[in-house]
Amino acid sequence: MAKQEDIFKNVVSHAKEYGFIFPSSEVYDGLSAVYDYAQNGVELKKNIREYWWKSMVQMNENIVGLDAAILMHPTTWKASGHVDAFNDPLIDNKDSKKRYRADVLVEDYAEKLNVKAKKEIEKAKERFGDAFNEQEFITTNTRVVEYLAKEREILERLARSLGNEDLADVKALIEELEIADPETGSRNWTDVKQFNLMFGTKLGASADSAMDLYLRPETAQGIFVNFLNVQKSGRMKVPFGIAQTGKAFRNEIVARQFIFRMREFEQMEMQFFVRPGEEMQWYEHWKTTRLNWHLSLGLGKENYRFHDHEKLAHYANAAADIEFNFPFGFKELEGIHSRTDFDLKAHEKFSGRKLQYFDPELNENYVPYVVETSVGLDRMFLAVFATSLKEEALEDGSTRTVLKLPSVLAPTKAAVLPLIKRDGLPEISKKIIEDLKWDFNVAYDEKDAVGRRYRRQDALGTPFCITVDHQTLEDETVTIRHRDSMKQDRVKISELKTIIENEVSMKNWLMKM
Repeated sequence: MAKQEDIFKNVVSHAKEYGFIFPSSEVYDGLSAVYDYAQNGVELKKNIREYWWKSMVQMNENIVGLDAAILMHPTTWKASGHVDAFNDPLIDNKDSKKRYRADVLVEDYAEKLNVKAKKEIEKAKERFGDAFNEQEFITTNTRVVEYLAKEREILERLARSLGNEDLADVKALIEELEIADPETGSRNWTDVKQFNLMFGTKLGASADSAMDLYLRPETAQGIFVNFLNVQKSGRMKVPFGIAQTGKAFRNEIVARQFIFRMREFEQMEMQFFVRPGEEMQWYEHWKTTRLNWHLSLGLGKENYRFHDHEKLAHYANAAADIEFNFPFGFKELEGIHSRTDFDLKAHEKFSGRKLQYFDPELNENYVPYVVETSVGLDRMFLAVFATSLKEEALEDGSTRTVLKLPSVLAPTKAAVLPLIKRDGLPEISKKIIEDLKWDFNVAYDEKDAVGRRYRRQDALGTPFCITVDHQTLEDETVTIRHRDSMKQDRVKISELKTIIENEVSMKNWLMKM
């Protein structure tokens, strides 16, 4: 556990030191759970967003984009259920005065049982080698069976209690499991209470006539209320999707773990409209497709898993999360939900307007069902950043800190380094920059010894360093250094664009899906 905490501290520290993420309003001591993306962070975030957009919108003929407003008519949130049901179950510790998500406390306890079972499986793998039958071991080993059964029992009871709004039983479960305050070890808990997460604001020139509004807590409703506008103006045929990225706001009382849970965050969502009765096949399709998108980035298949929801939201008939192994354990990265026709029917009811599709093949009108994919851009950033940050021991006994970002996402694709600051080398370096910057985000660095500049670019995640030296003056060749292997090749200046393009192009990465 201590090692995981140290890894996470290094991630937070590295993000600030190298210009990826700063605490917001830091000169005023900051604002809890609010962060600013710095000069390198904004590039990485943009690249993740574009990688998603390319695969989701541009590579699918039947999916189009949208950018809906953050402010929406307040009845939107009444229709969607957010006004009445957008709550988190919170519990306070009387001794530490800390507040926690009650469901997260229980889920974290259950996850520890899962981890124990995995450790037993790993030990058995080492003991039995090639003869090991994992499935048989999972179903017959007493400890593993007990751990997994206990985990399942706890999660099912939690889902049942939350579904029935039996908050007293959620507290009883916490007490029965002897769950303690993670920071102090105290078990002196208050009752569990629901807390609405929406931020309220006002629209109007005077306090007397101002309309009460909300900052949107999700981006999906902007898609639903524009369903018919997009369908008619784009002549879209079911099945089709509407995608968008954008800011959402939640008054998270328990906002911890850096950018994993923030009050202002960004979502990348797609709502896929299908015929009623066909939603489950599309649900399975998008589960597979979205996992393959994540795997295309090469962060390690072992770091992903599906978690099927025990407790379904009021709008869903199936739901699963793609969970990622963050430095603090497996947590939700993306949700795939079969939302039925709840949202469109609710907006029909509250608006008094029909939100139906005429299907020419069936010759009938119907309210489409919806399959949603929703990934947090900030969580995606954290998954990529934390997994890529490495401390490596080198052959000469030294160590280096390297950010092995997927090169397609790297903020800067190449850094051009003159060996020295004279003899015409800076001029050639800047000429190379002028040529490459039309196609890639590139940087120029002439400060310090070239070895130290390599280390700095490693820590920034730059895939290539291009060194201009005196031989360049003679034959127009440069040394190109590869970040991950540290291998150096002598190449023609005219070949640089092709070499970089082969490594960083979205096409080459997305073809892995």
